[in-house]
Amino acid sequence: MIRRMSATVCLAALALATNRAAAQGAPGGAPGGPKNEMVEKARQQLTEHLGAKAKNGQVVHIDAPALKKSFPDYQFFALRFRQFPVARMIPEGMKASNVFAVGGGKVEHLKDPKTLQAFFSQHGGKATSDEAAGNLVQGWLSLSQEFIQDGFYKFTIGKPEVKSEGGKVASAEDTAVVMAGGNGEIKATLSFDAKGRLTRVSETHKVRPGPRPICQATKLLDPDPIVRRMAEQDLLYMGLVARDYLMEQRAAAGPALREAIDRLWQRIEKEGW
Repeated sequence: MIRRMSATVCLAALALATNRAAAQGAPGGAPGGPKNEMVEKARQQLTEHLGAKAKNGQVVHIDAPALKKSFPDYQFFALRFRQFPVARMIPEGMKASNVFAVGGGKVEHLKDPKTLQAFFSQHGGKATSDEAAGNLVQGWLSLSQEFIQDGFYKFTIGKPEVKSEGGKVASAEDTAVVMAGGNGEIKATLSFDAKGRLTRVSETHKVRPGPRPICQATKLLDPDPIVRRMAEQDLLYMGLVARDYLMEQRAAAGPALREAIDRLWQRIEKEGW
């Protein structure tokens, strides 16, 4: 019979990993690249604005071409608080994933779809052409997906469908499809008046999460081959986004488990999961 994975064992392993983090080297490295001065300036402004509220969170720049075109004077960021395998404490007024707009010397917290729609209406470009309307709906999906983001989803946004009435853009529709971390889609339709101003947003969510880190890494050497295979499959499915979890577990592991984690991580990197 397959033994159940013990939540107590998982939590103990995580606590040990936290205490011993960085005690041993880890393969791979965090992605990097040249820093954009405007982005970094906006990031600094956001972190100063958030203060202690950003302590346990991760600030992620939302680099979407459609947003740059629709909001050239703004930079957008997500503030995420890790939920797996053990949730980080979320400060008052925040959610697990939050959206912020930085521009014009201000930081705006786009708390929910209602606040996001108000921001689009006030600051977004007008849908005076198919291209402008398409950029607006794609920009919307680039931000609204953050409201359900837990750090494991990866979305791809399709080609917008723009409809016109009387020679004027009436609406733009597009879909963000889950490519990793689960399955499903988010569909958004933005409606505009005769002057191209946003009047209404309709959005539907059909998203289901996939496996998330619990204690799979600690089961890679389990004596039961079925348990080992299940743990490996879950981690392969999570792919590159499981890196932080795997490196934490590696820091607490003995030589044999470290080797198993290294082999699995090399496979994830090689296969581009």
